[in-house]
Amino acid sequence: MTVGASTEEPVNSQNGTDGASRPYDLVLYGATGFVGQLTARYLAEHAPDDCRWALAGRSRIKLAQLRDALAVDHPRCAELPLVVATADDAEALGELAGSTRVVATTVGPYLRHGEPLVAACAEAGTDYLDLTGEPEFVDRMFVAHDARARETGARLVPACGFDSVPTDLGVYFTVQHLPEGVPLSVDGFVRSRARVSGGTLASVLTVLSRQKQSQRAARERRLYEPRLVGRRARSPIGGPRFSRETDAWALPLPLLDPQIVARSARTLPRYGPDFRYRHYAAVKSLPMALGAVAGAAALLGLAQLPPARRWLSERIKPGEGPDEQRRAKSWFSLRFVGEGGGRTVYTEVSGGDPGYGETAKILAESALCLAFDELPDASGQLTSAVAMGDALLVRLQRAGIRFRVAAER
Repeated sequence: MTVGASTEEPVNSQNGTDGASRPYDLVLYGATGFVGQLTARYLAEHAPDDCRWALAGRSRIKLAQLRDALAVDHPRCAELPLVVATADDAEALGELAGSTRVVATTVGPYLRHGEPLVAACAEAGTDYLDLTGEPEFVDRMFVAHDARARETGARLVPACGFDSVPTDLGVYFTVQHLPEGVPLSVDGFVRSRARVSGGTLASVLTVLSRQKQSQRAARERRLYEPRLVGRRARSPIGGPRFSRETDAWALPLPLLDPQIVARSARTLPRYGPDFRYRHYAAVKSLPMALGAVAGAAALLGLAQLPPARRWLSERIKPGEGPDEQRRAKSWFSLRFVGEGGGRTVYTEVSGGDPGYGETAKILAESALCLAFDELPDASGQLTSAVAMGDALLVRLQRAGIRFRVAAER
């Protein structure tokens, strides 16, 4: 059943694009989901005292329960406003978008649930963040809503979690340590120890089952994107190889991350006249690498079969995820090798639990960055590096995600 938007404070949906006149600086949509709760807890602890923020979702009961839980450790959260809206109620989402300067949403799979909120934010001139790892969704939202967002001044920033901020800002950080005005190449190598949640598994299965549709969406996007003149930015899929730089087997990862990096490079001249990025998983032993390839092939095949897809999705249901003890043992490391102008730089981005703890941190800090920091004048669908760049990099470093130069030569 569709439930209209309601709050414990009046919501003025006729604010135009003047963010200062809106009741909220930030609304967290999907706050009662697994990652949503982690993000809410992070905001409860780290949002500035003058931040006007609200919890949003489809169930007032669950939102109230979450608010009560937050208030145990953070009494000021007892008065947090609650906004009720379902993902398919365009009117309610329009009121939600019109009430705030920034919306951060954890409600996926985004191909199934995401577009009405993107459309509402583009129309209202409201900044938008999500956690998608779905290339088809990102491309379709660009085609459908980038132009309107440019007109209203909305910044639409997809993939603001582990997909794809550590990669995007990691390459951005690496490029700053390479010469300007020359061709640059960067290779990224991912290592992690983590467990997926139900929401992540659902998104992965959606992506794998829609390869043809994703390719069509990418082709359509290219028809609308402006052509680069005098510059080039690429993210080709590299072949499997042994990487001496990381002392590991490098397996290509045809994910959203390299596409995001290439879009940052297309927009920002600092990436040079000819830029290339390749994205790999780093696997220590050959047997593990072969096993990973076999497992990925099996998952891809099973994802094409609806009964198998349903069976897999039931192993971990949406809203479920690893407990705090398991998350505490999880970690990630992204190592980058950048070359250009006769120089080579080795950098690393690292942190804790990638899919949940750090993803919640990244989403929350990105939302606070859009709401409060001085940022480049840009609108439309943007990457994290283009929309927030140095400001977000500083925030994440302060929040405990490490960006460092390991070596230069």
